[in-house]
Amino acid sequence: MDELTLPAAITAFITATNNADSDQFVAQFTFDAVLDDWGTTYNGPTEIAKWNQTDNIGKQSHFELEDFTQDNATTWTVQLSVTGNGFNGTSPFRMTIKDDLLARVEILPD
Repeated sequence: MDELTLPAAITAFITATNNADSDQFVAQFTFDAVLDDWGTTYNGPTEIAKWNQTDNIGKQSHFELEDFTQDNATTWTVQLSVTGNGFNGTSPFRMTIKDDLLARVEILPD
């Protein structure tokens, strides 16, 4: 899978998680970003940073890119295999880009 065809914010989302770099992870989001984790929403970098500690890097998550599709000009659905001390399995992430950052990330039930 060629990650270079994905927007930089999406590849940085994956890389920051895998490198346990919380600052870089949060830096990929717009000031008004929304992260929707199976219907629970986190608004803005402060709430997303909390989610990151309770559900992502704080759980030593590791992402492997399985597949992706470009849904429209600004939105991609990325299939990630997730391992760590929290959720383990494959899940689709719908990601919307605005100004080269993540404006919305929806973690969808598979």
